[in-house]
Amino acid sequence: VQLQESGGGLVQPGGSLRLRCAASDNTLRSVAMGWFRQTPGKEREFVAHMRGGDLKAFYADSVKGRFTLSKDNGGNTWYLQMDNLESEDTAVYYCAAMVGYYSPSWSSSSSYDDWGQGTQVTVSS
Repeated sequence: VQLQESGGGLVQPGGSLRLRCAASDNTLRSVAMGWFRQTPGKEREFVAHMRGGDLKAFYADSVKGRFTLSKDNGGNTWYLQMDNLESEDTAVYYCAAMVGYYSPSWSSSSSYDDWGQGTQVTVSS
């Protein structure tokens, strides 16, 4: 599955952005996807995960209540709505797909098969 992120940019603290992840084919509907973020010199960090079947979402504690995952109805595009952004949210954000087998270790980057190229989010005044 090829993934393409978009929607990153520069925003002031307290602002909002909506990231978009477009998948190349319909297989993404049957498994799951996740969002991760990474800053220079640090490990890739789990942000959010959504199961493809029931669309149940899970979030890292650091973003819970501020970020919301959604999916377009019947399509191959996933969204990460990010509200009340903080400077600590500055990172490159990646979407990732589980293809075929659903791993319960959804907060681990090693559970995902395919990755997008990333989109930069900068939160700064």
